[in-house]
Amino acid sequence: MKLSFTTLGCPKWELETIVSRAAEYGFDGIDFRGLLGHMNVYELEPFATSYAQTRDRIADAGLEVTCFSSSITLVSKEREEQNLEELKRYAELCERFGTRYIRAFGGKLGGKERAEGIAVAASLLSRADAVLRGTGVKLIIETHDDWTRCEDTLLLLEGTSPETVGVLWDVHHPYRMFGERPERTWDVLGPRIEYTHWKDSLPNDGAQGTFTYRFMGEGDVPLRDMYAVLQANRYDGWYTFEWEKHWHPAIEEPEEAFPRFVRYMRELGATSAR
Repeated sequence: MKLSFTTLGCPKWELETIVSRAAEYGFDGIDFRGLLGHMNVYELEPFATSYAQTRDRIADAGLEVTCFSSSITLVSKEREEQNLEELKRYAELCERFGTRYIRAFGGKLGGKERAEGIAVAASLLSRADAVLRGTGVKLIIETHDDWTRCEDTLLLLEGTSPETVGVLWDVHHPYRMFGERPERTWDVLGPRIEYTHWKDSLPNDGAQGTFTYRFMGEGDVPLRDMYAVLQANRYDGWYTFEWEKHWHPAIEEPEEAFPRFVRYMRELGATSAR
């Protein structure tokens, strides 16, 4: 089992702290979603002029860069040129760091009909294909926003190539927001699932659709069932912890949440192997 975390969970850590604690806690990789609160890491010195030193420091710690998590939003016509530029910049980073994945959001429809959103997304995905084809890099669409249900995510994939576009299964959101069972998610999206995000939560009383993040195993998300589905289908990709500390500063500190994730997932893997 290959474990990673997104830097969304440690918004106050400097790069050296991210690398050293990733190794200390027993992770295998790092998914960069910002650094010290700056989301576009390609604009920062460690990933621009000093990228070789950054790459070597990460490799020397026995780690990989598993993904660059972008802010690309497929259904935003207004952002199409910005999205394409962001894709190109992250594709360059993937080449520099030997990274296979760039995360993208389907995004919020904002009053548009779903068919209109699909058409907007198709335009961007066609242009993205031209950038990524032959590079070995994939844009992975997260099950999130107005594209959380597996059936809706599948609509975004129509006409795209498995060579350049895949799915990031955030195992939390389809279940929490729609009660979608993991078997259903896999039945619909399994051939395109390349990467996974993990977190746990409990629903809030009296506020439908809201929840509170909890440490792994302390919520009611059926994480064991999700892991079992992946194992039964021979998934060999990353299990990435997405602790949304940047967006929810009141949740527990990464120094506590990150090692708990590693322990939970290693125990889950060991138990399942018996």
